[in-house]
Amino acid sequence: MLLSLAQWLQTLSPEFGFFRVFTYITFRAVMAALTALLIGLAFGPWVIRRLTELKIGQPIRTDGIQAHLAKSGTPTMGGVLILIGIGVSTLLWFDWSNRFVWIVMVVTLGFGAIGWADDWRKVVGKDPEGMRSREKYFWQSLIGLIAALYLAFSVSETSNLRVLELFLRWVQSGFSNALPPKAELIVPFFKTISYPLGVFGFIALTYFVIVGASNAVNLTDGLDGLAIMPVVMVGSALGVFAYVTGNVVFSRYLLIPYIPGAGELLIFCSAMAGAGLAFLWFNTHPAQVFMGDVGALSLGGALGTIAVITRQEILLGIMGGVFVAEALSVMLQVGWFKYTKKKYGTGRRILKMAPLHHHFEKSGWKETQVVVRFWIITMLLCLVGLASLKLR
Repeated sequence: MLLSLAQWLQTLSPEFGFFRVFTYITFRAVMAALTALLIGLAFGPWVIRRLTELKIGQPIRTDGIQAHLAKSGTPTMGGVLILIGIGVSTLLWFDWSNRFVWIVMVVTLGFGAIGWADDWRKVVGKDPEGMRSREKYFWQSLIGLIAALYLAFSVSETSNLRVLELFLRWVQSGFSNALPPKAELIVPFFKTISYPLGVFGFIALTYFVIVGASNAVNLTDGLDGLAIMPVVMVGSALGVFAYVTGNVVFSRYLLIPYIPGAGELLIFCSAMAGAGLAFLWFNTHPAQVFMGDVGALSLGGALGTIAVITRQEILLGIMGGVFVAEALSVMLQVGWFKYTKKKYGTGRRILKMAPLHHHFEKSGWKETQVVVRFWIITMLLCLVGLASLKLR
């Protein structure tokens, strides 16, 4: 919005020429981060008070970590604070004609709505199960598939009209699987290795990345500050990839696909980083507020969508290794328990408790040790991911 205003002012008089700084993505990215950070810090206490007044407190499992019982009643659904910061800041600073930012916003708010419904039923409706798994996955799948279908035809185009034309042409051709090379699955650290996906392959991969990332971040959100800082770091790293992917000079030099318009995603990533840091101010141990599913599901969906647009799905798995490990720990724990119960009559466990962060707590690590060490691991993995820009 401010970009359009600045461009309009420049047309009125040469005296407004200094507004040209608004055309630089890097300047708007910094301002987006600052805006989201200030919004979060300013409105955080008010949001926490409102959540407390509404008695939206987090229930704690009695069969879990005993030290966590003291957290019972801590306000949850604080993810709304993150979404407000991201939404307002992004709308102020990004180019409203950019289709990629809009689709990321739709996915983020869509998954946020799912998380809100789930949290509301658990906390306000006093339903311990919240939204049933099948219902939750249905809505996640619907949003994920819509986003995947749109992105399949938008990676190589610059307008929604052209995206619609390509979609209709695909249908009329009998669902031909051809897609341009820039829509292939890129293997990092190699100059020329990539794998054609086709339309159906692209849709399947995009669905898996978006829905998988959303649930992985949600599973990670179990300790004070554990999920939000890795989201900030991975999102910031993806912002760098978005910037170079949307720059014809940098993308050509670094041997990555040039995707017009992808650079504008840096604004969203910066807003996400600013909003995340503001939330961490209140979420650091001992937490004054939890993000809840409304925050975790939406942030994970955003990371997955950005990774798909920038063609860095594999790097998302590397940089978000903590999220991957948390999700795998739950899958392996549940799978092994069911298998051994069926085979031996008694279920057995691989870990002391899943997700993975609870296993380390059961092993004697303090909560702050788990959180900070997972942060350090994420930082190292993000550096590895960023190194792939040059190491090819």
